[in-house]
Amino acid sequence: MTVLHIYTIYSTHNPGRLLPTQTSKTMGPSRSIPCLVLLLVIASSRASVLEDTCKSFAAGHPGIGYDYCIKFFQASKDSATADKRGLAVIASKLAGAAASSIVDRIHALVASEKDKRIQMGLDDCEQLYSQAVDELDRAAKGVAAGTPRGKADAAAYVNGALGAPRTCETGFEETGVESPLVAEDSEFTKEVYITLDIVHSL
Repeated sequence: MTVLHIYTIYSTHNPGRLLPTQTSKTMGPSRSIPCLVLLLVIASSRASVLEDTCKSFAAGHPGIGYDYCIKFFQASKDSATADKRGLAVIASKLAGAAASSIVDRIHALVASEKDKRIQMGLDDCEQLYSQAVDELDRAAKGVAAGTPRGKADAAAYVNGALGAPRTCETGFEETGVESPLVAEDSEFTKEVYITLDIVHSL
């Protein structure tokens, strides 16, 4: 990681603040250099946590892959400096936000849909994704607690959320109609797999 990359990360999370080598004219080189080295080590370590986490995930889920994992976390600027537990919290919140967006999407579809079978399927999916929003919120809190019980609860909640897209699609299949949520269900499944993998790795 270059000094430019470090400066970018530092300035993003510390707007208006200078790097240690710039903080004081009275600070001599002998004191400022160790501060910069420490900053480089910390920032590099944090960045490698995200990269290593996504590499590990991709090894077990090649169909989703490393690039998708990195892109998923780019939705939160805090991902670049988070430790693994922080990434698990972030992933839970991002997946929860995605579930909430799908609920909004379902409401819009229901308002314009004329086919009663599709409406019924959408109603079922709305309940499933609303529950997933709650489960992922509880998962984030469980991980943040930093306790063995919190981690176990978080894994159970995330696993529960994983069932939403599967059950949603099954409902449409059973009624013999095409699902209008194929893309959303597919994306959400990938996001929850990432979340579950990280929670299990804690």
